[in-house]
Amino acid sequence: ASARVLERFALPYVVVTGDGTLIHYSSHVGGYLQPALGPPSQSVFDLARRGLRLGLRSALKNAVQSSRVVEQAATIETDAGALVAITLIVEPLPGPKDAKSYLIVFKDITTTATASDEDGAEDDPLGLVAQMEREMRDAQEQLQSLNEEHETALEELRSSNEELHSVNEELQSSNEELETSKEEIQSVNEEMQTINAQLSTKVDELDRANNDLRNLFESTRVATVFLDQDMIIRGFTPEVATIYSLIPSDRGRPLMNIVSRLNYPGLRDDVAHVTQTLEPIERRVERDDGKAHFLVRILPYRAHDSSVDGSLITFVDVTTIVQAEAHQRLLVDELNHRVKNMLAVVVSLATKTLRRASTLEEFSDIFLGRVHALTAAYTLLTEENWSEVRLNDVITEELKPFIATDRTNIVIDGPSVPLDPRGALAIGMAIHELATNAVKYGALSVSEGNVSVVWKLEQEDDNELLVLEWAEHNGPPVTVPTQRGFGTTLIQRGLAHDLSGTVDLDFAPTGLRALLRAPLAPDTMRTDTPKAGA
Repeated sequence: ASARVLERFALPYVVVTGDGTLIHYSSHVGGYLQPALGPPSQSVFDLARRGLRLGLRSALKNAVQSSRVVEQAATIETDAGALVAITLIVEPLPGPKDAKSYLIVFKDITTTATASDEDGAEDDPLGLVAQMEREMRDAQEQLQSLNEEHETALEELRSSNEELHSVNEELQSSNEELETSKEEIQSVNEEMQTINAQLSTKVDELDRANNDLRNLFESTRVATVFLDQDMIIRGFTPEVATIYSLIPSDRGRPLMNIVSRLNYPGLRDDVAHVTQTLEPIERRVERDDGKAHFLVRILPYRAHDSSVDGSLITFVDVTTIVQAEAHQRLLVDELNHRVKNMLAVVVSLATKTLRRASTLEEFSDIFLGRVHALTAAYTLLTEENWSEVRLNDVITEELKPFIATDRTNIVIDGPSVPLDPRGALAIGMAIHELATNAVKYGALSVSEGNVSVVWKLEQEDDNELLVLEWAEHNGPPVTVPTQRGFGTTLIQRGLAHDLSGTVDLDFAPTGLRALLRAPLAPDTMRTDTPKAGA
């Protein structure tokens, strides 16, 4: 009931801040405040009805300045055009100083007639004078308030003008500074463009250098690994994949965690020694299967300031060099052995020839011929680096001095058969002895005689045999010798010792026939089947 009574009979009021912003308003304030045209406003001065704004502004200002209750008369104009005299009561409300609020109460006094109804007021001239005096006082007070506000506004405008002038000067100074900064920025921009062009040139040079370095690594085909101080992989060349199971994603992993194909357990210790002493290390290591050999070089990795920032490991494949060294050692050992054997053969040839020669000239002819035969076989072996030689080349070389230039007196025919050095020397000496005997006593001693040297390969008990036949035709009649000569002994012993072969000699009246049979090694290769005739 009390709230109902207050709502119906209490005076209308509003609560505002010191600058007139509405905080709260009661009911029945529509006769004093109304919305203004335009955007919504929270200012009580914008919402005040006509005639009330000046009085409201003056009363609120006095209350804010004096911090006391202020009562002030004012008039408002209703919608019907009537002038209503009211009293404004402005009271400061308790609260913090920085958020102080004020209560404004609207209290009606009386209602006067409009200009059309002013005739009735002439009956009470004293009341009219009093009303006019009261309105004059209100007008004077409002005028005084307006003058004060005007002066205050002028002071504020002068102060704002001075501030604007100061701000303008500051803006001019800032503008000059901005112009200076703009020039500096333009200068810096030009320098940056120059530096950018130089940087772009350096980047291009660096790209070319990186490309040259990458192509160099790829062309040298040297396996290389770059490590930091903790043996972490920085980079590597593609050839390292033959030694370590590395892929591009392994960069950043410890090298010792990667599976290696090298038999090199001391790698970690050697790398630590190099990084501590800065002395390079070279070691020759082999692969786990023993089929490849590498020369490992460990070097300190130096940064641009010459400080040591890790290590560099290269793996050079020296398998061919190791094989060449082993082959060279084998050749030297074999050469020493062959020189000793050859000296023994020459001494034996000289001794046996000297025993059977009747004159010094005969000894010289026979001995030198046999030495030349050995020389021819040795020449072929030397040209082939003491590896395999072809049987056809050995026979052709030994019979070359006995081949007639005007007709075919020697026929050479057979497949291509490779011979090792010992077999080549034995067969070469046998062909020389047969040819020398044919020149002295056989088919090559007459112009119409001829010789055929043919050979073939036969299979016997899973063994491949070389079967070579020497046959003389159209020569002088042949008689069986009463005793075996040194040439026959040399042929039979040499073939038996060096080829494990046999020689059958048939002294037929029509011409000598010699049949040689010798087993070949299981890996002997046969290619083409050339034929040679002379």
